[in-house]
Amino acid sequence: MMDYEKLISKKCAKLKPSGIRKFFDVAAMMEGVISLGVGEPDFQTPWAIRKTAITALEKGKTVYTANPGLIELRTEVANYLNRTQGITYDPAHEIIITVGGSEAIDLGIRSLIDPGDEVLVVEPSFVCYAPIVELTGGVAVPIETKVEDKFKLTAKALREKITDKTKLLILPFPNNPTGGVMTKSDLEEIAEVLRDTNIIVLSDEIYAELTYTGEPHCSIASLPGMQERTLLVNGFSKAYAMTGWRMGYLAGPAPLIAQMLKVHQYAIMCSPTVSQYAAVEALRSCDDEVKKMTNEYNIRRRWLVNALNEIGLECFEPEGAFYVFPSIKSTGLSSEEFCERLLYEHKVAVVPGNAFGESGEGFIRISYAYSLKHLKEAVERIKEFLNEIKK
Repeated sequence: MMDYEKLISKKCAKLKPSGIRKFFDVAAMMEGVISLGVGEPDFQTPWAIRKTAITALEKGKTVYTANPGLIELRTEVANYLNRTQGITYDPAHEIIITVGGSEAIDLGIRSLIDPGDEVLVVEPSFVCYAPIVELTGGVAVPIETKVEDKFKLTAKALREKITDKTKLLILPFPNNPTGGVMTKSDLEEIAEVLRDTNIIVLSDEIYAELTYTGEPHCSIASLPGMQERTLLVNGFSKAYAMTGWRMGYLAGPAPLIAQMLKVHQYAIMCSPTVSQYAAVEALRSCDDEVKKMTNEYNIRRRWLVNALNEIGLECFEPEGAFYVFPSIKSTGLSSEEFCERLLYEHKVAVVPGNAFGESGEGFIRISYAYSLKHLKEAVERIKEFLNEIKK
């Protein structure tokens, strides 16, 4: 008989399954569940994007592209970053089209980190960063953000975590799961800490288009002296409702991008060709569609924050992405206990805060990338659950 335990990589064996998928998979097997756990837009991909993909298929545009992606798409990405952030990138040498933002994150970490290198991970944050660091043999060092700071990274907290082994800072804003954002002035303080170091920033900006403060998103790469030390990650899944198309991109200094392209060549070859043509259309013609979806998210955001506070769950008002991160500490339950009981007793699926790092304990993540009808029914069920706990 095969001894599979001896075959499996020790690093892989130590990885915990995603806390997001755990609850989603259980909910998928139950009838009558309102699932607010997965960060996936409930909008259809805009028709102009779908039409372009259909045309590409009809014309047989289904062969491999260049490894870094269609030059047309890389050029459109460069144009987009220039008009939204004022940053200039060379499409030929400073941009790679990736399989979603997830591959871009993996490329950035895998190409830079050697065993023993320290990576600063802002938490609470998306579940993939620390596991990828661990697979490289690096050391993920969490930096806790706090609700009293609006879940922003502070210069003080950053400075306290930097050592001579620090190589990379992962900066995920607008943030999943908290909805926290970093303004230009916030980022300037972070940049001031980093400018005299040899630390690279991996700036995950997948929710850049989904902000609600009235101020446009600011990339740390746009600040003086920071483009040369920043890997900018973004994609099409969230803003353009293109999750299944698996389209993202990585922009950064040419010497680093050249190394990351090698990993991309061997692991991926190129991103899906039809999806690349669709992404070109997204950047060229779908700004108004993005605004419509963002306005709808904003309506849901305001309603959900008020509703949760009214039923007794203290809720920070998120300024970006499409999640709320209410505190459940008043219930006396842990995050996992709360989510498990809510799922099995009232059939509402949300994600425990500790899935996003230890500092997320005492919170839950609720996605409002769902209709108001679903959100209202879910809140009624949560209210019933809270009333039962109080008895």
